[in-house]
Amino acid sequence: MKKIIPVIVAVVLIFVIAAVGFGAKIIEKYSYSKEHADLEEYFGNTGADDVPIILQNEQIEEHAKVWDNVCYFDFATVHLYFNDRFYEDKQEGLLLYTLPDSIVKTEIGSSEYWTSYHVLDEAANKENAGYVIARYEGDTLYVAADFVKRYANFSYELFTEPYHMQVYTEWAEREMADIKKNTQVRYQGGIKSDILTDVAAGDSVIILEEMENWTKVKTRDAYIGYVENKRLTEKYYETPVAVTDYVQPEYKNITREGKINLAWHAIYSVTGNDTLREVLATTQSVNVISPTWFVLTGNDGDFTSLASKEYVRTAHDMGLEVWALISNITDTETIDMYELLSKTSKRARLIDNLILTAEEYELDGINIDFENIGVDAGEAFIEFIRELSIPCREKGIVLSVDNYVPMGYNNYYHRKEQGVVADYVIIMGYDEHHGNSEEAGSVASIDFVENGIAKTVEEVPPEKVINAIPFYTRIWETNGSTVTSQVVGMDMAQQYLANHGIEKRWDEETCQNYGEYQSDNSHFQVWLEDAESIKVKLNVMDKYHIAGVAEWRLGLESPSVWDEIAAYVNRN
Repeated sequence: MKKIIPVIVAVVLIFVIAAVGFGAKIIEKYSYSKEHADLEEYFGNTGADDVPIILQNEQIEEHAKVWDNVCYFDFATVHLYFNDRFYEDKQEGLLLYTLPDSIVKTEIGSSEYWTSYHVLDEAANKENAGYVIARYEGDTLYVAADFVKRYANFSYELFTEPYHMQVYTEWAEREMADIKKNTQVRYQGGIKSDILTDVAAGDSVIILEEMENWTKVKTRDAYIGYVENKRLTEKYYETPVAVTDYVQPEYKNITREGKINLAWHAIYSVTGNDTLREVLATTQSVNVISPTWFVLTGNDGDFTSLASKEYVRTAHDMGLEVWALISNITDTETIDMYELLSKTSKRARLIDNLILTAEEYELDGINIDFENIGVDAGEAFIEFIRELSIPCREKGIVLSVDNYVPMGYNNYYHRKEQGVVADYVIIMGYDEHHGNSEEAGSVASIDFVENGIAKTVEEVPPEKVINAIPFYTRIWETNGSTVTSQVVGMDMAQQYLANHGIEKRWDEETCQNYGEYQSDNSHFQVWLEDAESIKVKLNVMDKYHIAGVAEWRLGLESPSVWDEIAAYVNRN
């Protein structure tokens, strides 16, 4: 018996130890973790002044900054989420915001700002924001959130330990729930997941996603994590109060009754002004003439001028408005459009010169034809249009802007913003195939034209859109891998077909008459612009109810096209 007792004790101890071990595993398995997440790692804080942003119910990639207890957004974030009408002049150290009738200006690094009609006016009534409005951190511009709020409707709340902020730009109805009992919000759905924050009974949370046992929520202080379903009361809905402090300004544009029929008159010397009556002799229903009078010279805001008061008087006597064109296309020098447009003082000089010239010659409008602008100058270009629109609006001068057919690579022309601040947005509905094209093709096939109109009216009100049609044709020669072309008018193109015995046929794909012939090793092709092709284009324009038509250029057309154009212009 004495020998058996120790064995029994040993067995009992083994069972006890096993039971304790098993119980510990059970407890470990079903007990709640008390480990807290590293919150700076959770939010992605990168420094003492770094502020991650929760926009609506998601943390976004962009971060804010805090300096001197003031919250700042970087300039890209301001444009992306709040208002892209702010303009940064890096070279002259300015932050601008353009309104319909004035410009708000501050020097970067200053707490003062002022509003003036002219961008270079130094107003005596400067206001002090009480904080530095805009500042640089390295090469990155930051703008105070409170200053941005003057021109955008959003709310924000800044939280500390660690820094993060909640931003709302939308205030839709949201699903809510109250917390039944003190608990924790965890990084993931599971009792072993790290704790993000504690919530107390009675606290409310926003419901983001409900699962079988856990619900994804956002707390009032912008922690996004998971709470057990059993800790939530019945759900309910609430609609937060929207921020409506900022009222979008009204841009009062100049409009004309009926359709616009704008004809460009190419003038290359002062003697060209004497040809006005001649080039209009066979036209019909033209109500706007746009002489190509002005060409930029250098990068300082100056331009050459072929303007003629007699020309304007003649046009007015004929019942025409004169919208003079200014171009950056020059044969003698290359204009650095970024250098010209990115500097506030140079933009101002160009605008002053244009307005003074328009007043001197009693112009009815200005037509901006700035082509081949690089993407680096895109923001400066639209700022120029904004600023030019102020005196044009005030003085009753029609502002129209020429644009390429919309393609992804030229979105930086900012057609949508043009449609707000300018009076008319003109599509140059041609050059589908141009002098540098690597293959022969139509100058303006019907799909190309309709695509240009359809994409433009997605961004610009149709009553502001004018589509320009070509009065020219290209005669193409393909010899091996070499492709060349020459531009000819409509009558010359027809004569070319006749001289070479080419029979034309209607091409349904382009909606143009087409002809071709082979000579030795060269293949010659012509997609004709004529009354038939123009009629189809005008029908498409009718379909989209746009503001009218423009033609490049007078003198290249056959008289028969004017019957089709007049019919379009005079249709209701």
